[in-house]
Amino acid sequence: MPTAPRTTEIAKSAPPPARSVLRDTAFLRLWSGATASGLATWALPFVLGLAVLDRTLSPAALGLLLAARTVGFLAAVPVGGVLADRHSRRGVVLWSGLVAAASAPLLAAGLGRSIALMALAAALAGAGQGACRPAFQALTAEVVDAGRRQQANAAMTLSVRVSTLAGPALTALLAVVLGTGALLLGIGALWLLAALAPGRGANGAPGGAPAAVPAPQRPSFLAEFADGVREARRHPWFIATLAALTAVIATGYSATGVALPLVSRDRYETGVVLAAATTAYTAGALAAALLIARWRPPSQGWAALAGLAAYGFAPLSLLFPVHPAVVVAAYAVAGAGIELFNVPWFTATQREVAPDKLARVSSLDFMLSYGLAPVGLALIAPAIETFGPRPVLTVCALICFAAPAAAALVPSARHFSSHRAREAGAP
Repeated sequence: MPTAPRTTEIAKSAPPPARSVLRDTAFLRLWSGATASGLATWALPFVLGLAVLDRTLSPAALGLLLAARTVGFLAAVPVGGVLADRHSRRGVVLWSGLVAAASAPLLAAGLGRSIALMALAAALAGAGQGACRPAFQALTAEVVDAGRRQQANAAMTLSVRVSTLAGPALTALLAVVLGTGALLLGIGALWLLAALAPGRGANGAPGGAPAAVPAPQRPSFLAEFADGVREARRHPWFIATLAALTAVIATGYSATGVALPLVSRDRYETGVVLAAATTAYTAGALAAALLIARWRPPSQGWAALAGLAAYGFAPLSLLFPVHPAVVVAAYAVAGAGIELFNVPWFTATQREVAPDKLARVSSLDFMLSYGLAPVGLALIAPAIETFGPRPVLTVCALICFAAPAAAALVPSARHFSSHRAREAGAP
Protein backbone atom coordinates (compact mmCIF):
# COMPACT_ATOMS: atom_id res chain seq x y z
CA MET A 1 0.00 0.00 0.00
CA PRO A 2 1.53 3.41 -0.93
CA THR A 3 3.00 5.36 1.95
CA ALA A 4 2.00 8.88 0.97
CA PRO A 5 -1.77 8.40 0.77
CA ARG A 6 -1.75 6.50 4.09
CA THR A 7 0.11 9.36 5.79
CA THR A 8 -2.41 11.82 4.43
CA GLU A 9 -5.32 9.71 5.70
CA ILE A 10 -3.87 9.37 9.17
CA ALA A 11 -3.36 13.07 9.78
CA LYS A 12 -5.85 13.92 12.49
CA SER A 13 -5.22 17.65 12.67
CA ALA A 14 -6.67 18.52 9.26
CA PRO A 15 -10.21 19.93 9.52
CA PRO A 16 -13.02 17.98 7.88
CA PRO A 17 -14.03 19.11 4.40
CA ALA A 18 -16.61 21.87 4.27
CA ARG A 19 -19.00 19.89 2.09
CA SER A 20 -21.17 17.51 4.10
CA VAL A 21 -21.18 13.88 3.11
CA LEU A 22 -24.99 14.08 3.22
CA ARG A 23 -24.84 16.19 0.04
CA ASP A 24 -22.99 13.46 -1.83
CA THR A 25 -25.37 11.54 -4.11
CA ALA A 26 -23.22 8.39 -4.20
CA PHE A 27 -23.10 8.23 -0.41
CA LEU A 28 -26.82 8.95 -0.05
CA ARG A 29 -27.59 6.01 -2.33
CA LEU A 30 -25.26 3.80 -0.30
CA TRP A 31 -26.77 5.12 2.94
CA SER A 32 -30.29 4.37 1.68
CA GLY A 33 -29.34 0.80 0.86
CA ALA A 34 -27.57 0.25 4.18
CA THR A 35 -30.51 1.77 6.07
CA ALA A 36 -32.97 -0.48 4.27
CA SER A 37 -30.86 -3.55 5.04
CA GLY A 38 -30.57 -2.55 8.70
CA LEU A 39 -34.31 -2.00 9.00
CA ALA A 40 -35.04 -5.34 7.30
CA THR A 41 -32.58 -7.10 9.61
CA TRP A 42 -34.21 -5.61 12.70
CA ALA A 43 -37.78 -6.14 11.47
CA LEU A 44 -37.63 -9.89 10.83
CA PRO A 45 -37.49 -11.12 14.46
CA PHE A 46 -40.04 -8.46 15.46
CA VAL A 47 -42.52 -9.54 12.79
CA LEU A 48 -41.98 -13.22 13.61
CA GLY A 49 -42.64 -12.28 17.24
CA LEU A 50 -46.00 -10.85 16.15
CA ALA A 51 -46.72 -14.23 14.56
CA VAL A 52 -46.15 -15.82 17.97
CA LEU A 53 -48.59 -13.37 19.54
CA ASP A 54 -51.34 -14.28 17.07
CA ARG A 55 -50.46 -18.00 17.53
CA THR A 56 -49.50 -18.51 13.90
CA LEU A 57 -46.03 -19.48 15.12
CA SER A 58 -45.00 -21.25 18.31
CA PRO A 59 -42.23 -19.93 20.58
CA ALA A 60 -40.16 -23.03 19.84
CA ALA A 61 -40.55 -22.45 16.10
CA LEU A 62 -39.48 -18.81 16.57
CA GLY A 63 -36.32 -19.96 18.31
CA LEU A 64 -35.60 -22.40 15.47
CA LEU A 65 -36.06 -19.71 12.82
CA LEU A 66 -33.80 -17.23 14.61
CA ALA A 67 -31.17 -19.94 15.03
CA ALA A 68 -31.39 -20.76 11.30
CA ARG A 69 -30.92 -17.09 10.47
CA THR A 70 -27.84 -16.94 12.71
CA VAL A 71 -26.36 -20.02 11.03
CA GLY A 72 -26.92 -18.47 7.62
CA PHE A 73 -25.31 -15.22 8.78
CA LEU A 74 -22.21 -16.92 10.18
CA ALA A 75 -21.77 -19.07 7.09
CA ALA A 76 -22.11 -16.14 4.68
CA VAL A 77 -20.03 -13.45 6.41
CA PRO A 78 -16.59 -14.89 5.48
CA VAL A 79 -17.85 -15.81 2.00
CA GLY A 80 -19.14 -12.27 1.49
CA GLY A 81 -15.83 -10.83 2.67
CA VAL A 82 -13.79 -12.86 0.18
CA LEU A 83 -16.19 -12.19 -2.70
CA ALA A 84 -16.28 -8.45 -1.96
CA ASP A 85 -12.47 -8.31 -2.16
CA ARG A 86 -12.35 -10.59 -5.22
CA HIS A 87 -15.18 -9.07 -7.29
CA SER A 88 -17.30 -5.92 -7.44
CA ARG A 89 -18.44 -4.86 -3.98
CA ARG A 90 -21.51 -3.32 -5.55
CA GLY A 91 -22.26 -6.69 -7.13
CA VAL A 92 -21.94 -8.49 -3.80
CA VAL A 93 -24.42 -6.05 -2.23
CA LEU A 94 -26.78 -6.59 -5.17
CA TRP A 95 -26.79 -10.39 -5.09
CA SER A 96 -26.82 -10.72 -1.29
CA GLY A 97 -29.75 -8.29 -1.13
CA LEU A 98 -31.62 -10.27 -3.79
CA VAL A 99 -31.05 -13.50 -1.86
CA ALA A 100 -32.43 -11.93 1.31
CA ALA A 101 -35.37 -10.47 -0.63
CA ALA A 102 -36.18 -13.90 -2.07
CA SER A 103 -36.45 -15.30 1.45
CA ALA A 104 -39.41 -13.06 2.31
CA PRO A 105 -42.07 -14.70 0.07
CA LEU A 106 -40.79 -18.12 1.17
CA LEU A 107 -41.28 -17.13 4.80
CA ALA A 108 -44.78 -15.84 4.02
CA ALA A 109 -45.62 -19.03 2.09
CA GLY A 110 -44.44 -21.29 4.91
CA LEU A 111 -46.16 -19.33 7.70
CA GLY A 112 -48.62 -21.67 9.38
CA ARG A 113 -47.90 -24.39 6.80
CA SER A 114 -44.27 -25.55 6.76
CA ILE A 115 -41.71 -24.80 9.44
CA ALA A 116 -39.05 -26.53 7.29
CA LEU A 117 -39.64 -24.06 4.45
CA MET A 118 -39.53 -21.16 6.90
CA ALA A 119 -36.25 -22.41 8.41
CA LEU A 120 -34.71 -22.60 4.93
CA ALA A 121 -35.96 -19.09 4.17
CA ALA A 122 -34.63 -17.76 7.48
CA ALA A 123 -31.20 -19.22 6.68
CA LEU A 124 -31.32 -17.48 3.28
CA ALA A 125 -32.23 -14.20 4.98
CA GLY A 126 -29.29 -14.59 7.34
CA ALA A 127 -26.98 -15.44 4.44
CA GLY A 128 -28.00 -12.31 2.55
CA GLN A 129 -27.54 -10.22 5.67
CA GLY A 130 -24.14 -11.72 6.41
CA ALA A 131 -22.79 -11.42 2.88
CA CYS A 132 -23.75 -7.77 2.49
CA ARG A 133 -22.28 -6.52 5.80
CA PRO A 134 -18.56 -6.59 4.86
CA ALA A 135 -19.40 -5.40 1.34
CA PHE A 136 -21.24 -2.33 2.69
CA GLN A 137 -18.32 -1.62 5.01
CA ALA A 138 -15.77 -1.78 2.19
CA LEU A 139 -18.02 0.10 -0.22
CA THR A 140 -18.22 3.01 2.22
CA ALA A 141 -14.44 3.38 1.94
CA GLU A 142 -14.76 3.36 -1.85
CA VAL A 143 -17.54 5.93 -2.07
CA VAL A 144 -16.40 8.38 0.63
CA ASP A 145 -13.01 10.07 0.80
CA ALA A 146 -10.87 9.59 3.91
CA GLY A 147 -11.58 13.00 5.42
CA ARG A 148 -15.34 12.40 5.55
CA ARG A 149 -15.51 8.74 6.53
CA GLN A 150 -16.10 9.41 10.22
CA GLN A 151 -19.06 11.58 9.31
CA ALA A 152 -20.27 8.89 6.89
CA ASN A 153 -19.99 6.12 9.48
CA ALA A 154 -21.84 8.28 12.01
CA ALA A 155 -24.64 8.77 9.49
CA MET A 156 -24.77 5.01 8.92
CA THR A 157 -25.08 4.21 12.61
CA LEU A 158 -27.54 7.06 13.12
CA SER A 159 -29.91 5.45 10.63
CA VAL A 160 -29.68 2.14 12.54
CA ARG A 161 -30.58 3.83 15.82
CA VAL A 162 -33.48 5.78 14.32
CA SER A 163 -34.81 2.55 12.81
CA THR A 164 -34.54 0.81 16.18
CA LEU A 165 -36.32 3.67 17.93
CA ALA A 166 -39.13 4.24 15.43
CA GLY A 167 -39.41 0.73 13.98
CA PRO A 168 -41.48 -0.96 16.71
CA ALA A 169 -44.16 1.73 16.72
CA LEU A 170 -44.36 1.83 12.92
CA THR A 171 -44.51 -1.96 12.62
CA ALA A 172 -47.16 -2.19 15.33
CA LEU A 173 -49.28 0.38 13.47
CA LEU A 174 -48.89 -1.50 10.19
CA ALA A 175 -49.82 -4.76 11.94
CA VAL A 176 -53.25 -3.28 12.70
CA VAL A 177 -54.13 -3.21 9.00
CA LEU A 178 -51.72 -5.79 7.55
CA GLY A 179 -51.25 -9.44 8.36
CA THR A 180 -47.95 -11.07 9.23
CA GLY A 181 -47.54 -12.39 5.71
CA ALA A 182 -47.86 -8.91 4.24
CA LEU A 183 -45.32 -7.57 6.73
CA LEU A 184 -42.88 -10.30 5.70
CA LEU A 185 -43.31 -9.27 2.06
CA GLY A 186 -42.60 -5.70 3.16
CA ILE A 187 -39.29 -6.91 4.58
CA GLY A 188 -38.56 -8.38 1.16
CA ALA A 189 -39.23 -4.97 -0.40
CA LEU A 190 -36.71 -3.41 1.99
CA TRP A 191 -34.10 -5.94 0.89
CA LEU A 192 -34.83 -5.10 -2.74
CA LEU A 193 -34.14 -1.45 -1.93
CA ALA A 194 -30.92 -2.47 -0.17
CA ALA A 195 -29.85 -4.42 -3.26
CA LEU A 196 -30.68 -1.79 -5.86
CA ALA A 197 -30.04 1.55 -4.16
CA PRO A 198 -26.20 1.70 -3.96
CA GLY A 199 -24.54 3.08 -7.09
CA ARG A 200 -21.06 3.01 -8.51
CA GLY A 201 -18.01 3.23 -6.30
CA ALA A 202 -15.10 5.63 -6.42
CA ASN A 203 -13.31 6.66 -9.60
CA GLY A 204 -16.07 5.25 -11.75
CA ALA A 205 -15.34 1.66 -10.75
CA PRO A 206 -18.54 -0.31 -10.51
CA GLY A 207 -19.01 -0.78 -6.82
CA GLY A 208 -15.35 -0.16 -6.09
CA ALA A 209 -14.31 -3.41 -7.73
CA PRO A 210 -10.84 -4.62 -6.83
CA ALA A 211 -8.33 -5.26 -9.56
CA ALA A 212 -9.31 -8.32 -11.57
CA VAL A 213 -7.24 -11.45 -11.05
CA PRO A 214 -7.19 -14.08 -13.82
CA ALA A 215 -8.99 -17.22 -12.69
CA PRO A 216 -5.99 -19.58 -13.15
CA GLN A 217 -3.86 -17.33 -10.91
CA ARG A 218 -6.53 -16.86 -8.24
CA PRO A 219 -5.82 -18.52 -4.88
CA SER A 220 -8.42 -20.70 -3.21
CA PHE A 221 -11.21 -19.32 -1.07
CA LEU A 222 -9.55 -20.48 2.15
CA ALA A 223 -6.21 -19.01 1.06
CA GLU A 224 -7.85 -15.64 0.38
CA PHE A 225 -9.63 -15.65 3.71
CA ALA A 226 -6.39 -16.59 5.47
CA ASP A 227 -4.75 -13.67 3.70
CA GLY A 228 -7.38 -11.42 5.25
CA VAL A 229 -6.65 -12.88 8.68
CA ARG A 230 -2.94 -12.17 8.16
CA GLU A 231 -3.79 -8.59 7.23
CA ALA A 232 -5.79 -8.24 10.46
CA ARG A 233 -2.85 -9.58 12.47
CA ARG A 234 -0.63 -6.89 10.98
CA HIS A 235 -2.60 -4.39 13.09
CA PRO A 236 -2.21 -5.23 16.81
CA TRP A 237 -4.71 -2.53 17.77
CA PHE A 238 -7.34 -4.26 15.59
CA ILE A 239 -6.84 -7.71 17.12
CA ALA A 240 -6.82 -6.36 20.70
CA THR A 241 -9.90 -4.20 20.14
CA LEU A 242 -11.81 -6.96 18.37
CA ALA A 243 -11.12 -9.25 21.33
CA ALA A 244 -12.42 -6.57 23.71
CA LEU A 245 -15.52 -5.94 21.58
CA THR A 246 -16.28 -9.66 21.37
CA ALA A 247 -15.92 -10.00 25.16
CA VAL A 248 -18.25 -7.05 25.83
CA ILE A 249 -20.93 -8.26 23.43
CA ALA A 250 -20.74 -11.90 24.53
CA THR A 251 -20.98 -11.01 28.24
CA GLY A 252 -22.36 -7.54 28.96
CA TYR A 253 -24.75 -7.31 26.03
CA SER A 254 -25.98 -10.87 26.48
CA ALA A 255 -26.30 -10.58 30.26
CA THR A 256 -28.35 -7.41 30.15
CA GLY A 257 -30.50 -8.86 27.38
CA VAL A 258 -31.45 -11.70 29.71
CA ALA A 259 -31.28 -9.97 33.08
CA LEU A 260 -32.96 -6.63 32.31
CA PRO A 261 -36.42 -8.16 31.69
CA LEU A 262 -36.06 -10.26 34.88
CA VAL A 263 -35.00 -7.29 37.01
CA SER A 264 -37.74 -5.11 35.56
CA ARG A 265 -40.33 -7.77 36.40
CA ASP A 266 -39.09 -9.08 39.74
CA ARG A 267 -37.50 -6.04 41.40
CA TYR A 268 -39.58 -3.18 40.04
CA GLU A 269 -42.73 -5.20 39.25
CA THR A 270 -43.34 -3.35 36.00
CA GLY A 271 -42.31 -3.51 32.39
CA VAL A 272 -41.81 0.26 32.32
CA VAL A 273 -38.18 -0.04 33.45
CA LEU A 274 -37.44 -2.45 30.59
CA ALA A 275 -39.03 -0.13 28.02
CA ALA A 276 -37.44 3.01 29.47
CA ALA A 277 -33.95 1.51 29.68
CA THR A 278 -34.12 0.17 26.13
CA THR A 279 -35.30 3.54 24.83
CA ALA A 280 -32.62 5.36 26.82
CA TYR A 281 -29.96 3.11 25.30
CA THR A 282 -31.06 4.07 21.79
CA ALA A 283 -31.42 7.76 22.70
CA GLY A 284 -27.90 7.78 24.13
CA ALA A 285 -26.57 6.16 20.98
CA LEU A 286 -28.35 8.74 18.81
CA ALA A 287 -26.84 11.64 20.76
CA ALA A 288 -23.36 10.09 20.59
CA ALA A 289 -23.63 9.49 16.82
CA LEU A 290 -24.37 13.18 16.31
CA LEU A 291 -21.41 14.11 18.52
CA ILE A 292 -18.85 11.76 16.99
CA ALA A 293 -19.70 12.91 13.45
CA ARG A 294 -17.72 16.08 14.25
CA TRP A 295 -15.60 15.32 17.32
CA ARG A 296 -12.02 14.23 16.73
CA PRO A 297 -10.46 13.28 20.10
CA PRO A 298 -6.63 13.55 20.20
CA SER A 299 -6.27 9.91 21.29
CA GLN A 300 -9.05 8.43 19.20
CA GLY A 301 -8.45 4.79 20.10
CA TRP A 302 -8.37 5.38 23.83
CA ALA A 303 -11.52 7.48 23.64
CA ALA A 304 -13.28 4.75 21.66
CA LEU A 305 -12.21 2.03 24.11
CA ALA A 306 -13.42 4.17 27.01
CA GLY A 307 -16.78 4.34 25.27
CA LEU A 308 -16.81 0.56 24.86
CA ALA A 309 -15.99 0.12 28.57
CA ALA A 310 -18.96 2.33 29.44
CA TYR A 311 -21.20 -0.62 28.58
CA GLY A 312 -20.18 -2.07 31.93
CA PHE A 313 -22.48 0.43 33.64
CA ALA A 314 -25.50 -1.44 32.24
CA PRO A 315 -24.95 -4.75 34.08
CA LEU A 316 -23.57 -2.81 37.07
CA SER A 317 -26.85 -0.89 37.44
CA LEU A 318 -28.77 -4.18 37.67
CA LEU A 319 -26.73 -5.46 40.60
CA PHE A 320 -28.27 -3.34 43.35
CA PRO A 321 -31.80 -2.19 44.28
CA VAL A 322 -31.28 1.34 42.97
CA HIS A 323 -33.90 3.82 41.83
CA PRO A 324 -35.20 2.98 38.33
CA ALA A 325 -33.80 6.29 37.08
CA VAL A 326 -30.29 4.98 37.79
CA VAL A 327 -30.88 1.97 35.56
CA VAL A 328 -32.26 4.18 32.79
CA ALA A 329 -29.30 6.57 33.09
CA ALA A 330 -26.83 3.68 33.01
CA TYR A 331 -28.35 2.38 29.79
CA ALA A 332 -28.20 5.86 28.24
CA VAL A 333 -24.48 5.99 29.10
CA ALA A 334 -23.97 2.51 27.66
CA GLY A 335 -25.72 3.45 24.42
CA ALA A 336 -23.66 6.62 24.07
CA GLY A 337 -20.47 4.73 24.79
CA ILE A 338 -21.07 2.01 22.23
CA GLU A 339 -21.62 4.60 19.50
CA LEU A 340 -18.55 6.59 20.55
CA PHE A 341 -16.73 3.30 19.98
CA ASN A 342 -18.41 2.08 16.79
CA VAL A 343 -17.80 5.09 14.55
CA PRO A 344 -14.03 5.51 15.21
CA TRP A 345 -13.63 1.72 15.06
CA PHE A 346 -15.21 1.47 11.61
CA THR A 347 -13.38 4.57 10.39
CA ALA A 348 -9.98 3.35 11.59
CA THR A 349 -10.51 -0.04 9.98
CA GLN A 350 -11.34 1.60 6.65
CA ARG A 351 -8.28 3.84 6.98
CA GLU A 352 -5.64 1.40 8.18
CA VAL A 353 -6.47 -1.88 6.45
CA ALA A 354 -5.22 -2.48 2.92
CA PRO A 355 -8.13 -1.59 0.57
CA ASP A 356 -8.01 -4.89 -1.29
CA LYS A 357 -8.41 -6.81 2.00
CA LEU A 358 -10.87 -4.52 3.77
CA ALA A 359 -13.97 -6.66 3.22
CA ARG A 360 -12.25 -9.79 4.53
CA VAL A 361 -11.01 -8.02 7.64
CA SER A 362 -14.48 -6.52 8.19
CA SER A 363 -16.02 -9.97 7.84
CA LEU A 364 -13.72 -11.20 10.61
CA ASP A 365 -15.04 -8.36 12.79
CA PHE A 366 -18.71 -9.21 12.18
CA MET A 367 -18.15 -12.96 12.42
CA LEU A 368 -16.56 -12.79 15.88
CA SER A 369 -18.25 -9.83 17.53
CA TYR A 370 -21.82 -10.45 16.39
CA GLY A 371 -21.44 -14.14 15.67
CA LEU A 372 -20.58 -15.04 19.25
CA ALA A 373 -23.44 -13.01 20.72
CA PRO A 374 -25.93 -15.93 20.43
CA VAL A 375 -23.40 -18.15 22.23
CA GLY A 376 -23.29 -15.63 25.06
CA LEU A 377 -27.09 -15.53 25.23
CA ALA A 378 -27.25 -19.32 25.29
CA LEU A 379 -24.77 -19.55 28.20
CA ILE A 380 -25.88 -16.56 30.26
CA ALA A 381 -29.45 -17.77 30.82
CA PRO A 382 -28.49 -21.12 32.44
CA ALA A 383 -25.69 -19.37 34.36
CA ILE A 384 -28.22 -16.98 35.92
CA GLU A 385 -30.49 -19.91 36.79
CA THR A 386 -27.57 -21.81 38.38
CA PHE A 387 -25.67 -19.06 40.20
CA GLY A 388 -28.24 -16.28 40.41
CA PRO A 389 -28.16 -12.92 38.61
CA ARG A 390 -25.81 -11.09 41.00
CA PRO A 391 -22.63 -13.19 40.49
CA VAL A 392 -23.21 -13.38 36.75
CA LEU A 393 -23.80 -9.65 36.40
CA THR A 394 -20.73 -8.92 38.54
CA VAL A 395 -18.49 -11.01 36.32
CA CYS A 396 -20.00 -9.48 33.18
CA ALA A 397 -19.53 -5.92 34.45
CA LEU A 398 -15.90 -6.63 35.35
CA ILE A 399 -15.24 -8.08 31.89
CA CYS A 400 -16.85 -5.06 30.23
CA PHE A 401 -14.52 -2.71 32.14
CA ALA A 402 -11.38 -4.88 32.00
CA ALA A 403 -11.38 -6.02 28.35
CA PRO A 404 -11.22 -2.52 26.79
CA ALA A 405 -8.68 -1.45 29.42
CA ALA A 406 -6.46 -4.38 28.44
CA ALA A 407 -6.83 -3.52 24.77
CA ALA A 408 -5.79 0.06 25.51
CA LEU A 409 -2.40 -1.23 26.73
CA VAL A 410 -1.45 -2.20 23.17
CA PRO A 411 0.74 0.71 21.93
CA SER A 412 -1.03 1.13 18.59
CA ALA A 413 -4.45 1.20 20.30
CA ARG A 414 -4.04 4.82 21.39
CA HIS A 415 -4.78 6.13 17.89
CA PHE A 416 -6.12 2.91 16.31
CA SER A 417 -3.06 3.16 14.06
CA SER A 418 0.08 1.06 13.82
CA HIS A 419 1.59 3.84 11.70
CA ARG A 420 1.13 6.43 14.45
CA ALA A 421 2.59 4.00 17.01
CA ARG A 422 5.71 3.55 14.90
CA GLU A 423 6.04 7.33 14.48
CA ALA A 424 5.91 7.70 18.28
CA GLY A 425 8.67 5.11 18.65
CA ALA A 426 6.52 2.37 20.11
CA PRO A 427 7.91 -1.15 19.82
